Amino acid sequence: MSPQDFSRAPRLPGTTAHPFDALVRLADLIESLPAPIFAALLFALALAPTLGDLPRALGLLLFLLGDWWLIARLPRAGKSFGPAKPPTLALALLRAPFAALPLPLAALAQLIGSALVVYAFWIEPQRVHLTRQSLQSPKLPRGAPPLRVLHLSDLHVERITARERQLVARARELAPDAILFSGDFLNLSNIHDPVAWEDARAILRELRAPLGVYVVTGSPPVDQPGIIAPLLAGLDHIRWLRDERVTLDHAGQRIDLIGITCTHDPEKDGAALDETLRVHGDPDDFTILLYHTPDLAPVAAAQGVDLQLSGHTHGGQVRLPFFGALFTSSLYGKKFEAGRYQVDALTLYVSRGIGMEGKGAPRARFLCPPEIVLWEIRADR
Repeated sequence: MSPQDFSRAPRLPGTTAHPFDALVRLADLIESLPAPIFAALLFALALAPTLGDLPRALGLLLFLLGDWWLIARLPRAGKSFGPAKPPTLALALLRAPFAALPLPLAALAQLIGSALVVYAFWIEPQRVHLTRQSLQSPKLPRGAPPLRVLHLSDLHVERITARERQLVARARELAPDAILFSGDFLNLSNIHDPVAWEDARAILRELRAPLGVYVVTGSPPVDQPGIIAPLLAGLDHIRWLRDERVTLDHAGQRIDLIGITCTHDPEKDGAALDETLRVHGDPDDFTILLYHTPDLAPVAAAQGVDLQLSGHTHGGQVRLPFFGALFTSSLYGKKFEAGRYQVDALTLYVSRGIGMEGKGAPRARFLCPPEIVLWEIRADR
């Protein structure tokens, strides 16, 4: 696969405060509505699909108010910390067409909708899934033990929840040789929140590995240099890679780790990768690229990288059966939405990440649980 030319792209994903600026402003407006006005808006939405049938409209309104209550309870339960009204309104628009069904089917559809809300907002986001991957390479000496690398991505910390506690416990239990983090430390809603900073530092403080913990920054609006520098201050066991290479020595195996700062501009970031490889790299060494988004994969493949570890897409965060991600914020659309891909000789893995989108976006996951990835890298048999 040849790298694509995105020089004429109208905008590059992740280079502004949010991919849907207008929707963010609308979400802020909705969240600012007084509760009685918002409840009246829900009632109007319940009346429309029922054609003024008051009993059916009141029945639908109860389900809409139930969604509002369930989402508003999330911060008190320590699950997630986003606004309640924008996702409630979005769910109301999704529920409305089913209210026109014959009564037994309409009631069943609304009950199923409530069950899905409980699962997507309360249950799945707290279930951290471990994915195991292996890779063999002729560049590594035979007989050496495998290098065990734990890949983490997209923490998006708001507060420490059961999800983050699971992450720390699993990282300790797996005891990897190295831990690699591919960016987005804080939630976009919390980048100036001192409590979120301290909680993120508490999580990072617990991540330890014999060969080190290495991180790169994620999307520029989230991982701003003026924030990440103090966030990592004093965490001496963590190495922040900024367009640089380090060599991991594991039982006599030389493995080059390259961390490139993400600007979401493949031309600029590809040039940084080329410079790092040309000046500091050795083509005979096995090379891992740590980079926030999958969009650099064709460039990395052309430059001889063996393994690229990325995130950013969240796997779509909400996925549909047989279709997958609804949105990825990638220049390549759904091409690299989640999981493992082969791009010529390059192996790319796109993590679903751990946290969730910020601002007015729903703090929900559906068919896309949080993910950590344990790699075993060894010589080709």
